[in-house]
Amino acid sequence: MSQQIHVAPVAWLSAEQTAAWHAVVSAAGRHDLPDRPTPSPKQVHTQLTTAGLDSHRLFWLATGPDSTVVGVAGLRLFTSPGQDHLAELELHVHPDARRRGVGTQLLSTAAFAAQVERRRSMLTVTTDGTAGDAFCTARSFRRVMTLHQLLLPVAEADDTAADTEHPGYELAGWTGTVPDHLAATFAAAKNAMNDMPTGDMDYGRVSWDADRVRKMAQVLADRGDTLLTLAALKGDTMGGYTEIVIRAGETRRALQYDTAVVPAHRGHGLGLWLKATMLRTLKDTHPGIVEIETDNADDNTHMLAVNRCLGFRPQQIVHEYQLDLPAPDHSTRGASVCAD
Repeated sequence: MSQQIHVAPVAWLSAEQTAAWHAVVSAAGRHDLPDRPTPSPKQVHTQLTTAGLDSHRLFWLATGPDSTVVGVAGLRLFTSPGQDHLAELELHVHPDARRRGVGTQLLSTAAFAAQVERRRSMLTVTTDGTAGDAFCTARSFRRVMTLHQLLLPVAEADDTAADTEHPGYELAGWTGTVPDHLAATFAAAKNAMNDMPTGDMDYGRVSWDADRVRKMAQVLADRGDTLLTLAALKGDTMGGYTEIVIRAGETRRALQYDTAVVPAHRGHGLGLWLKATMLRTLKDTHPGIVEIETDNADDNTHMLAVNRCLGFRPQQIVHEYQLDLPAPDHSTRGASVCAD
């Protein structure tokens, strides 16, 4: 039945197409992960229509014989030096339209586009045991990293580590864009994330400077998200930082973004101190937030231990998959990528 499915690129998503995208994503989420909240229409709209940092996106809609949207795919193409070999795939098929070749056609189309853009690797993420997990395994993706998704009920969190003294360090916090006088040292601390565990992933390297950290904050602001940052300073040097994001329209759940400690400042408990203090800040400034979601690579034993101390609970296991792409061959569209 795959010949009855039409996959078309979308240069600009209309309100109607964005609503159709949300309907597919929500239906797939309710079917595959019924215990997880589905994104709101506003969150999907801002994700699709807000420009990303050092990247651009391509979109496709798959429609059935009656022109109903039954599948969606987005491809993020990274453009910064160190990551311009990389693409990131998002693909969803409505549960009622599965096993008709929809996902295969979307994947073939997106993979071909990535090849044309001279990408050698395409990444995607799935939840353990779901249809997406089986889909990737059957289509030449390699599992390159496993992540533990964790959830922290804020009311039950252990934030006593916020009371620990750290002589020589002081805390600085801000909402949104980093203050100008901290931008350079914050960028230097951001570069500490380049030694985070990435498994066998062909992730490349991200280089941060003051301009880039400002641009990242602006991307989140353009989406309507709230970015909270707390940093540990030793003189003019930032020893570490932690970030929390509350997505636009979110009333219950916050997302843990980066937590990093600069190598020269490790071994002093800064990560736990920062995260525990951020918890107290969140309770005071955003009392409606009742839970925080995060994830850690299974070999990031230190941060997993920190999160256990705070009270994070296991939620689910997710996997990063990578498809290694050959050089483009315009005469065989997608034939080398996946089977029917």
